[in-house]
Amino acid sequence: MTRKGHPVMPPRATRRNHSVALVGLSTMALLAACGGEGSSGASGEKVRFGYINDFNGASLIAIADAKGLWKKHGLTAESKVFTNGPLQIQALGTDNLDFGYIGPGAMWLPASGQAKVVAINTLGNSDRVIAQPGITSMQGLKGKTVAVPEGTSGDMILSLALKKAGMTKDDLEVVPMDPSTIVSAFSAKQIDAAGFWYPAAATIKKQVPGMRELAKNTDFEDDVSFPTAFVASNKVVADQPEKAGKVLAVLREAIAFRSTHTDEAIEITADKLDVPVEQVRADAANNKLLSVGELDSLTRDGTIATWLTGMNDYFVETGKLKEPVDPETYYTGDLFTGAGK
Repeated sequence: MTRKGHPVMPPRATRRNHSVALVGLSTMALLAACGGEGSSGASGEKVRFGYINDFNGASLIAIADAKGLWKKHGLTAESKVFTNGPLQIQALGTDNLDFGYIGPGAMWLPASGQAKVVAINTLGNSDRVIAQPGITSMQGLKGKTVAVPEGTSGDMILSLALKKAGMTKDDLEVVPMDPSTIVSAFSAKQIDAAGFWYPAAATIKKQVPGMRELAKNTDFEDDVSFPTAFVASNKVVADQPEKAGKVLAVLREAIAFRSTHTDEAIEITADKLDVPVEQVRADAANNKLLSVGELDSLTRDGTIATWLTGMNDYFVETGKLKEPVDPETYYTGDLFTGAGK
């Protein structure tokens, strides 16, 4: 699972303005669009938990709900769905969430001190650069309109693919766009391509059968890993260590269940998301599940720190971080390995 080397990226290009009618949802509008999912557990200390509507983002929450893990550890969970990781980091910072889930593209936010990574979840392989039928290469995107949810793994996969093709964002008309708008805009052929991810890309594929995939995570696996993670507010980790420990004990039990009862975990997640089981199964297949034992070992032997260091090098090159950051400043691996013991 260890990846060799780190990507060397060009300085972040300045994005050009582009007038697309569907662009312009503000962060506040996106926050308003995030729906509540109610509470799980009849009594106990309240924990506010954010997630994303896919297997990576929702499976552990779904398992904890279904198996009564919150109540077992003296918690009542109030979960809320978000469209991406950066919005959850913002909610953590404004004390509207205690914990949340992020993909690899948002890892620069805890690295910059805005949250703590309290648990690594999976290694992702869901990200793609997708294009309209007839566009068969990254070079074919020159001068084209390309949408990305800014600061996410969709943004990251686009940057990596451009670097590999000897291009920069200056070669494109890059449009920041939220995930739901990308689905509608791509399907209506209002954009030429997107840095995006599954399972939402599968929705586009049904509406645009000739959709092309120009790049995917595994194209870069020798240079960079793509860990997904659970994050907590700095305040919770610093001021409520007992609460953090309880939540991590829940996550550890849910991870253990998911790795040994994957089929049932998929069914439980499908039920929570109210989508077909086969859709969730296909989504799960795009990611590498890690057991609790693997996560403990990878934490202790420094492999996870190596993954995060490689990502930080990428974020420095793209301008997200000013300088390299020691993962020990934001990955609380000792809390994860010690939880529930």
